[in-house]
Amino acid sequence: MKKPVLLASLLVAPLVCDAWEFRGEVALEGRYFTQQSPHPEADYSTNASAYIKPELFHEWNNHDDLFTFIPYARVDEHDSERTHWDIRELSWIHVGNGWESRIGIRKVFWGVTEGRHLVDIINQTDQVDQVDGEEKLGQPMVNLSLVRNWGIVDLFVLPGFRERNYAGEEGRPRTPLPVSDHAVYESSKEDSRVDVAIRYQQYFDNGIELALSHFSGTSRDPLLIPDSLTMAELQTLIATGQLPAGSDPEFTPLYNVIDQTGLELQYLKNGWLWKLEAISRSGQGERFNAVDGGFEYTQVGLLDTAVDLGWIVEYIWEDRDDSLASPMASDVLLGTRFTFNDIASTEILAGVIYDTENEEKALSLESSRRFGNSLKATLEARFYTDAADPRSPSALYRDVLRNVNPNPGLGPISRSDFIQAELVYYF
Repeated sequence: MKKPVLLASLLVAPLVCDAWEFRGEVALEGRYFTQQSPHPEADYSTNASAYIKPELFHEWNNHDDLFTFIPYARVDEHDSERTHWDIRELSWIHVGNGWESRIGIRKVFWGVTEGRHLVDIINQTDQVDQVDGEEKLGQPMVNLSLVRNWGIVDLFVLPGFRERNYAGEEGRPRTPLPVSDHAVYESSKEDSRVDVAIRYQQYFDNGIELALSHFSGTSRDPLLIPDSLTMAELQTLIATGQLPAGSDPEFTPLYNVIDQTGLELQYLKNGWLWKLEAISRSGQGERFNAVDGGFEYTQVGLLDTAVDLGWIVEYIWEDRDDSLASPMASDVLLGTRFTFNDIASTEILAGVIYDTENEEKALSLESSRRFGNSLKATLEARFYTDAADPRSPSALYRDVLRNVNPNPGLGPISRSDFIQAELVYYF
């Protein structure tokens, strides 16, 4: 009976010594959809899921070396594509004299604005995990960071491309057609192409933060191309305006090779935080430019309380061809952020993104509060108003036949309003 106890002690010992740290989180999530789904396969109003994200850290060499391992797994009640796992990080960081190397699978975030993270391009979006697009898949990389008085230069070599994951036929929200697992690449090396990136950043004494970046490689944001129809399907569509029963067309993801140059600016003074992100990209159609800029003003100690109130205003714009443009091509973001500065770290962020051309609106609410040292509850809501109904597969192919390819805007998700509650346990 002593041998199993001894073996367990030997396995646990490295995790409790000073050089190792083990922690993580596990969560339960529930969603309630307020509208009927336009897709019969996803016609449900409630959905439950759970995830686990353990984290293992090890430091040595007088804290100059750090090993990090963060796996992630989610189980979803309805959508088999949302049931997935990933290695968010598996990396070794070494700190030298004026330089730092980071090797392995990592997550890197670039950006300063709230509305769109235009410059954030290193990691692929975990599309099925959260609808805001801020969850990312781990990216294999070799990153060398050079720290000088005149700024920080980061060099990236990115082997191994990660395809974007999409909701399945039972997922909400989802695309009008299911997305095929068989992607098409512009590069002959497909997902084995090695991408590269460089970024320069500097912090100035007057409160200005500046970053310039350039990425050359496979776009993380694919074009979704409808599958070709069979002759029988095409004849039925022309004759009746509807695809025949049993048709199962898909979108095929097309990953182009792009070059993207990005700019990030921040300026903080007297409670005002001015923010700007801008990019210029070539490789997906004609070169286009996009900008997200604005400010956040914080009122400290609102009404002589401990509460801080932030006001957020941003304008989002791009000049991309309408058929390829983002739903946020000429939009205004208005938001408020309440920070209660209490022991429970209570926060509320509410906002609306208004399309100045189509008058579509995307409303969001995010709030969180801790309970003790180990629990956090979050409440989130997303509503999409004044948007067109999602196009059916038949309507989509009718537009293809007429060579009409309008920007769908918020149409694909216009009937996916939901309220989400989540309880997170930290261990």
